[in-house]
Amino acid sequence: MGSFSIWHWLIVLLIVLLIFGTKRLRNVGKDLGEAVHEFKKGVGGKEDDKPGQLSDQSRSDATSESKENDRNAQ
Repeated sequence: MGSFSIWHWLIVLLIVLLIFGTKRLRNVGKDLGEAVHEFKKGVGGKEDDKPGQLSDQSRSDATSESKENDRNAQ
């Protein structure tokens, strides 16, 4: 059971291409690349909103909620 030669790998690649087709393999590659990119972005901490900070929309929702709660309490 030695290592495979280049011919073995070419035959395997040909069989995979015949089974899945180039379009599906291209989509799988694209999805995998996007997943790796998102993972690196998540690990690096490059997020739009920092944890603990509210976005502008969330902040305005929280403000309007607190005003409504104040009105109901009176």
